[in-house]
Amino acid sequence: MTGLPAEGVRSSEVIERIVLTGFMGSGKTTIGRQLAARLDWRFVDLDTAIEQRDGRTVAAIFAESGEPYFRQSESAELAASLKESQLVLALGGGALETPANRQTLACAEKTRIVLLSASFDTLYERCRQQIDSNKNSDLPVRPLLGDRDAAAARLARRDATYRQTAHLILDTTGQHPEQSVDALLELLRGTF
Repeated sequence: MTGLPAEGVRSSEVIERIVLTGFMGSGKTTIGRQLAARLDWRFVDLDTAIEQRDGRTVAAIFAESGEPYFRQSESAELAASLKESQLVLALGGGALETPANRQTLACAEKTRIVLLSASFDTLYERCRQQIDSNKNSDLPVRPLLGDRDAAAARLARRDATYRQTAHLILDTTGQHPEQSVDALLELLRGTF
């Protein structure tokens, strides 16, 4: 387990929002739901919020309206979500690629951004297992899994942005979600 605070973060600042970021398979939604339940806070998955507001799946939005439209919706939903208190927010894996989203997060007071990380092999295998064992409609679509090399390249391209944006980094390799929630709460201790 790795927990790294970012420079300039005051550990005594009381936080009202926890934003989880990371690549697909990092556990943002699973850990986010459990963390919110433990804190008795509200949980929001940003992609799900966009789907509910738009009335279409993320895949349909991309196919019918294009990525620029989706990214505008994502930015608007992120800004709206960050007005709430007692919120755990799970970002989509590509949300930080938009400079406006990074700026919005950088200006968000009383907010901690946590990168959930793991090795690419771990992330990839978690996604494969999730798809193989759960055919539920509420699971995220993982179109990148068809091309392992493309997925690895996308993670490599995003990793520096994830790390630069995060206040804390939690390596979830080898952990069950409950263990990750425990570790995250320990990292955040004293900030509520």
